[in-house]
Amino acid sequence: MKKMKAVTFLAAGCATAMVITGCNSESSGSGDGGGDGEQKTIEFMHLWPEGSSKDHYDIVNEIIADYEEQNPDTKVELEVLSNEQYKEKLQVTSTSGELPDVGMTWPGGFLEPYVEGEMFAPLDDVLDEDGLRDSYVEGTTEAYEMDGSTYGLPLELNVAQVFYNSAIFDEYNLEEPETYEELEEIVSTLQENDVAPIALGNQDRWTGSLWYMYMADRLGEDNLLNQAINGEASFTEEPLVNAAEKTQNLASSGAFTQGFNGLSDQEAKSMFMSEQAAMYLIATWDLPNYTTDESVSQDFRDAVDYFDFPTVEGKGNQNSYVGGPGVGLFVSEESDVKEESKDFVKYFSEEWGEKSVSDAGVIPATKVNTDNVDLPDMYLEVLEDLNNADNLTLFADVQMSPDVAETHLTAIQSLFGEEITPEEFAEMHDEAIEEDE
Repeated sequence: MKKMKAVTFLAAGCATAMVITGCNSESSGSGDGGGDGEQKTIEFMHLWPEGSSKDHYDIVNEIIADYEEQNPDTKVELEVLSNEQYKEKLQVTSTSGELPDVGMTWPGGFLEPYVEGEMFAPLDDVLDEDGLRDSYVEGTTEAYEMDGSTYGLPLELNVAQVFYNSAIFDEYNLEEPETYEELEEIVSTLQENDVAPIALGNQDRWTGSLWYMYMADRLGEDNLLNQAINGEASFTEEPLVNAAEKTQNLASSGAFTQGFNGLSDQEAKSMFMSEQAAMYLIATWDLPNYTTDESVSQDFRDAVDYFDFPTVEGKGNQNSYVGGPGVGLFVSEESDVKEESKDFVKYFSEEWGEKSVSDAGVIPATKVNTDNVDLPDMYLEVLEDLNNADNLTLFADVQMSPDVAETHLTAIQSLFGEEITPEEFAEMHDEAIEEDE
């Protein structure tokens, strides 16, 4: 079995491996940009329809129009489907072997069947051209890596932050914690004043995984968590067991909203947004709720702020984040216009960055010069954090195989519910990984 580079990616909705397919273009001639060759066609399939994702849709069309103007011998032919339609088409046509020249994919374990089937072209030559690789946030392109080659160019990125209600913090003279011990003191103060400290909907399980992953990232340092996920280290290593123990202790202390293991993430989100809880650990896909969404009260949006997950026992780096890229671009290995397709995805990735931030409020996988964009302060702060990131520990359950991911998520819920010990939690992971090899 091919090995992913040690990264983790917890999907909130796109964790199933499927084979992306479409129709390769049949074209001939040499598109050298001079306008005198026979036109070549790049077939591009994406999942941002005008009706549901107008900002994304418009940005894509703008980039394509600019590319075609600069490359008159090349035409980009679009097929646009909704997210679910896109996935359905991938499943239905998975055996046809007719991928579009360029399409969208997810990272981590999603890539495995494509790479093993030699359906995606390696894109390291694209990344190494003109310093493109250095333009990405640390750790993002690694999510698309297998056996030392990169098979996708990430477009979007989300990192998990602890969002908090500053009005509640101010009422009880609380300040953003830099250490886990300070976070524990905040939890105690809120409990003493009958305020629910942290909103958590662990029925969905990946939400609890965020807490464990940050604990493990801080205590494990030096990528121990990633090594364990990749089978290169054991989950029974003392720092990872300690991380499970601290996570369980936090749950048993009453830090989370009552009945958290039976609440969905949407229910937990509602509790935070209705000011029934002071804090909420979630990824930056929620930023519009706290900045630009006019259906949310201005008073609440003004009150929301965030802090980086603190150090634990003096260990860890607050510039190390748990998160992961969303969709990225692939090029079909069997494309008749592979070189043109590679040129197009490079151009698209370079143009997508600032356009996606300023026009759609997307956090891109590439670094953004915050001096060039007009956005709410919270967006600018997150972008600056990512520009200065030292590490990105990617979400867990997409890199893992489906069986190992299910074990991980089941163990997370059991750990929070005190149904297993931290040691049993660790052993469950090692056994699942060993059985999967």
